[in-house]
Order: sequence, then structure tokens, then C-alpha cells
Amino acid sequence: MATRKQDFTDILLRRGVVGLDQLSEATQMARETDMSVGDCLLKLGYASPEEVMRAMAESHGLDYVDLREVTIPDSVIELVPESVARENAILPMDDDESSLKVIVSNPLDIETIEKLRFILNRKVEIALAPRESILEAINKYYGQVEGESADSMCSEFTDTAIDFTETEEGSGVGDTDAVDETSAPVVRLVQLMIQEAVQLRASDIHVEPFEDRVRIRYRIDGVLVERDSPPRRLLSAILSRIKIIAKLDISERRRPQDG
Repeated sequence: MATRKQDFTDILLRRGVVGLDQLSEATQMARETDMSVGDCLLKLGYASPEEVMRAMAESHGLDYVDLREVTIPDSVIELVPESVARENAILPMDDDESSLKVIVSNPLDIETIEKLRFILNRKVEIALAPRESILEAINKYYGQVEGESADSMCSEFTDTAIDFTETEEGSGVGDTDAVDETSAPVVRLVQLMIQEAVQLRASDIHVEPFEDRVRIRYRIDGVLVERDSPPRRLLSAILSRIKIIAKLDISERRRPQDG
């Protein structure tokens, strides 16, 4: 990463984007809140996201990318799983033999950049764009790539109008509408969970029941990363499907099993 040359606020002043009084007001606001000076300038309406990000790019010696003016090949988009892109608000832009260029909105977020290097197992170079532009581009490009993620499957379950009545004890009212471990959507969801965990180089998948949802988390480099949560009514079917894959006894609910 290039050596920082000057503060981005000096660049904004030099370019006439903000005045000293406006910068002073934003700086005071930043001291009184947990917001950055850049975010305060945006909130006060003294600068646009593009102006702030262009100044940051010059400050750090990085490229600024106008995502409205570039087209990213699907072959590059597919190098980064959708869940990684959305989790970190990043977008792959260019690939060569030595490194992958990724667009981010915070050049100081070293933790995320290092996590990307670990997850992708390759050298990562960064360019800058406003966060809002990155999120819009993620929706645009990942909507064009074939396939689906565990997150998108969870959204399907959440939005569905079918009443999948929860039947954790294996019987009860509403069995005709109940989803089970052989239902195609559940089979696909569990398969996508496992595939996504492998792509992210996760060491564990945690499935935890809550009152109204099932929390899904992957352990990546020692850190638990939460994914979208399927509704609680799917818990029994998800657990049974995992037991089937692991060749465990699906009727055993009390004792721990290894598979």
C-alpha cells in the first residue's frame, strides 16, 4: 500500500470543496461523536461521497474508481464469493497473475484487507470508491452471476408465503405443510452452507436455535462470521439433513454424535 502523502482534509481545502469554517465544524462534530471527519462532512452536506473518496484516494496514493464508468467481467466477479463481498462491502475489479485488485471504501481498515488476503489466499491490492456505490455494484454484478448463496436461500425462506409449520418432535398439527430434511429447498440450503463455508475456508459451521430464527455462523481465521438466518421453523429439517449427510442417527436428539 502506498505511503500516505497528506491528510485528505487538506486536499479538500486545496480543491475548494470545503472551507476552513466547514472543516472546523465537521472536526468538532467528530470529536463529540464516534463519527469520522469524512462522515461528518457528508452528514453536514459540505461534501459529496465522491469528493471525500477522491480526496482519500489521493491522500493514500490509491486509484479512485467511478463504478458507473467501468465494466467488471463475470470471470473476475466469480473470484470472490458473494457472501464475502457483501459481508465486507468490497468488490473485485481486476485480476492478474500477481494480485487481485479489490475496491473498498475504507483504506484504513487493515483488518478487513488482511482478512481478504487470508480468505482469497492471494495478494490483494485496493482501490477506492464510495461505500454506497460499492453496495449498488454488488447488487448489480452478483445478480448477473449464475448460482446462489446460502444468504439468498434464507431470503427465499423468509419471503415465502408457504406456512412451514415447525414440527421438531416429528408430529403435530400442520404436518401436510411441514418442511422436512428431504425437501428440495432444505437440501439446497444445507448444500450451499457447506459449499460457502469451504469457499470461505471456514473451520466450523455453527447452527444455533433462537426463538424466531436459526443463527448460522462460520468460523473464519478464528472469528465467527454470521450469515443470514433462516426462520426457526426450519431448524429440525436443517439438523436432520446435516445428520443424514454425516451418516448419523436422525432419531437421536439427546446424546452428542460424531460423523
